[in-house]
Amino acid sequence: MAIKVASAPVSWGIYEFEGIEPKYPYQRVLDEIQQTGYTGIELGPYGYLPTDPAVLRQELGARGLQLLSAFVPVKLVDAAAHEAGAEAALKVGKLLAALGAQYIVLADDNGSVPELVAKAGQRTGSALTSAQWDVFARGVNLVARRINDELGLKVAFHHHCAGYVETPVEAAELLARTDDQLVGLCLDTGHWHYAGGDAAAAIQELKGRVTYLHLKDCHTEIAAKCRAEGKNYFEAVKAGVFCALGEGEVDFPAVKANMLALGYDGWAIVEQDILTDDLDAPKRFSAANRAYLKSIGL
Repeated sequence: MAIKVASAPVSWGIYEFEGIEPKYPYQRVLDEIQQTGYTGIELGPYGYLPTDPAVLRQELGARGLQLLSAFVPVKLVDAAAHEAGAEAALKVGKLLAALGAQYIVLADDNGSVPELVAKAGQRTGSALTSAQWDVFARGVNLVARRINDELGLKVAFHHHCAGYVETPVEAAELLARTDDQLVGLCLDTGHWHYAGGDAAAAIQELKGRVTYLHLKDCHTEIAAKCRAEGKNYFEAVKAGVFCALGEGEVDFPAVKANMLALGYDGWAIVEQDILTDDLDAPKRFSAANRAYLKSIGL
């Protein structure tokens, strides 16, 4: 068994959030991912990379990159948005399937509710009522069922700061309400810690429900300062709460060991959520993150 390492456009500030425009042509991002030692990639926002399968296959193949997954946000708390969300996921999924990818990383429409953005990293109780949880989980199951039945792809749900499923308690609630044959958890180590959890412990506690990995670190002192000053999610990202791997509180050797103990034999996507005007910073971070992971045998 081995864990293979990939990257994602989000580490270059290419977000699914509205209002944050890409600062780089996709060719530069693909070049820098390849140059810093990665062999796999997440898609990024649909439409940032080419959506013609033949063109995308050529672009990735020229750089020795394998497409693995895509992050798909859906407004799951709104039952009226479920069908459109499923269709959007299927559109992305068709591109993934054409290139041999395996996972849809399904998420809430994070960053769109002002109250959740304001309290990211600072919440304890759930913002959803029991009835809202029913709606939310029904949407997750619906999307996962259609992705599985129509495309044969797997679905891993991504808990995320500034969304309705942010904290470990909320993630556990969602997992308890969803079909364990259809829905796994994409454990984002940095978001899990900023939301008050411990990623290595979560793998042991949730066992087989952790089916996919996003590797991100969380800087203890910056996180504490952001909480104390009441910074919102985007302010915390800009302040550097998600630091380079190995500089924060996530115990990556334990994350690796615990995933391998469960028999995980897949990919880990390195993500460093970043908001900066330094256009050369993402490549520096990308290289440093790859070097750190090599130092722990990944």
